[in-house]
Amino acid sequence: MASLSRVDLFHSERISDDRSDKQIYRLTVVAHEPYPFLLGLILRERGIPNRLLLTSDHFTGVATLAEWDDFRRLADEIQEQFGHFELVSVNQTETAGVPLGGGQFGRAIRNELSREQLTVLQTAYQMGYFETPRKTSADDIATELDIAQSTFSERLRLAESQLFDLVFSGDEDSVTTD
Repeated sequence: MASLSRVDLFHSERISDDRSDKQIYRLTVVAHEPYPFLLGLILRERGIPNRLLLTSDHFTGVATLAEWDDFRRLADEIQEQFGHFELVSVNQTETAGVPLGGGQFGRAIRNELSREQLTVLQTAYQMGYFETPRKTSADDIATELDIAQSTFSERLRLAESQLFDLVFSGDEDSVTTD
């Protein structure tokens, strides 16, 4: 098994409590790998990747899938693409959880923006500023927030810039033009 070509840390947070001797962190990483990559296979089956561990020569993983048929398709795809699949255990739960895009990204982004930037973005979004056509103006939002229109515009530009930096930093080669 080839090693990972490039992994970028997107977000980290400590999740262990103070009562534990272990320090446990949740890391969100972006793995730049050739197709097909195990994580991509899991996500295409609408699975939730709970844990993927790469040791010297194999992956060990835990994933949550809503339906048994989704799991079977994933297992077959892993077997076909990687030549080996071993099911170690299965647990059935009443709820499958939330797939990627179900809030984790939003929580990560909210940790990176200032309170003022979040307030400006949320108010602008809720008032319809980003809709087409716009349902409100910069002046209306500034009035709602009790700030000057120039302050609103500056905070909005800084928040948008911060968001774009988070999404596109280190990814200059991802967009191509013809």
